[in-house]
Amino acid sequence: MRYTGPRNRIARREKMDLGLKTPGSKSHARLLKRLNVSPGQQGGRRKRKISDHATQLREKQKLRFIFGITERQLKKYFSLAIQKKGNTAFYLAQFLERRLDNVMYRLGFAPTRAAARQLVSHGHVKVNDSVVRTPSYQVKFDDIITFSDEKSVRIPYIEKALENKDVLLPKWFERKATLGKIIAEPNQEEVEKQINLRSVIEFYSR
Repeated sequence: MRYTGPRNRIARREKMDLGLKTPGSKSHARLLKRLNVSPGQQGGRRKRKISDHATQLREKQKLRFIFGITERQLKKYFSLAIQKKGNTAFYLAQFLERRLDNVMYRLGFAPTRAAARQLVSHGHVKVNDSVVRTPSYQVKFDDIITFSDEKSVRIPYIEKALENKDVLLPKWFERKATLGKIIAEPNQEEVEKQINLRSVIEFYSR
């Protein structure tokens, strides 16, 4: 089941910004101020050392929360990745990065992955001139991603996201205005900036 509770709470529990709140919003500012304070009444107290298994679990949960997917979806991606020859972490990262909702977020077309997922579900996104309503849709090399019509571009939070000129595009994207193109295969580098994928693989391999 996808997590639907307080987003700042889980970010504080993981002690990192998981990209769940729109940058520049009041809620995001509050999160940054209290990021190092764990949630709950005992949040300020010193925590005991956690086991290797608990560390692996936390990394797995962070990965789930960052990409906004369910446990079942993550297990499916792991199962597909482990069937391939080579680096399982690399293939797991590819499956996650190539999700259409993640691609919309990475291109700077939406402020959060949750917003991107909603855009896709409501039919605001086209892949190669065809509307796609499945957030988990796997994009591939040479795909062109854009909005379905001008009305979509005029959605207030989309207009604001498009005004942001500081978006750092991963190397596998090319973007011109409201059009994005997949110009290479994604790698695990972007994911591993936030998550220890080896711990996630170890968690599911035990």
